[in-house]
Amino acid sequence: MGEPTSDKLDVCIVAWRSRDLLRACLQAIDGRREVGDIVVVDNASGDGSVEMVRGEFPNVRLIANDDNLGFAAANNQGLRATQAPFVLLLNPDTEVQEGALEALLAAFADERCAGAAAQLLLPDGSLQASCRSFPEPAALLYEALGLARLFPGSESIGRYRMRYWDHRSRREVDQPMASALALRRRALEETGLFDDDFPLYFNDVDLCYRLREAGWKIVFEPAAQVIHYYGHSSTWQVRPAAIVESHRSLIRFYRKHYRGRIGCLGYWLVVSGAWLTMWPRALLASIAQRLLRA
Repeated sequence: MGEPTSDKLDVCIVAWRSRDLLRACLQAIDGRREVGDIVVVDNASGDGSVEMVRGEFPNVRLIANDDNLGFAAANNQGLRATQAPFVLLLNPDTEVQEGALEALLAAFADERCAGAAAQLLLPDGSLQASCRSFPEPAALLYEALGLARLFPGSESIGRYRMRYWDHRSRREVDQPMASALALRRRALEETGLFDDDFPLYFNDVDLCYRLREAGWKIVFEPAAQVIHYYGHSSTWQVRPAAIVESHRSLIRFYRKHYRGRIGCLGYWLVVSGAWLTMWPRALLASIAQRLLRA
């Protein structure tokens, strides 16, 4: 165990059509002692986000993209624009609470810690389950068959969504959501940034997988609390397309990391299952979306 090399961390926020949420997010961190540079990468929002940041937060560095480059590429822009030893990836639909930044920085006293994830709270104060294991075939099968819900206390059966754990204790995890995830730059320099082949989904899973494969740790830090306005992001306005992209990203993840490394049966069960369920799920979401708009 060593001491953190800095008492500050830079912040990278990728925004898309979330002006009012982004404003609240920036208000919660702007001027904090623990914050170095703040970089906002706007993915061609067209909702006044760019003008709001320029007018209200002159100390924030703004990268305004002409096109929506996706979450992975935009985060890479932000990461390359920062220099601090630690950088916090932060969703625009979050509000960092008092003491959260200090707790995240303290986690890096462990020199093998590459990532520290905050505890996410929904607006009503309830906990959001934000960590999962890697999507291995058995874990996904237990979810698909409903066994994980029947035996939530089983660490082996319910391990994908980690239903057996209450998200209230500090522990090492596989893949936390990147909604509020602090990263060590030295680890990123060793393993690489986000993979642009995962523009929207599974980019954080892929990054965490590569970090863990390289021998780094990722921890969940409950002392770092962040409010997450989950579901309020305009990403949900394109849910059918998001479902399709999520399934495709799972297939890409399997091709990249599991092909030839796990049994053929498990590999093809997951890949074929993702293909077969993708379009029915997207169709049902599209119908539900039209009914809500009617």
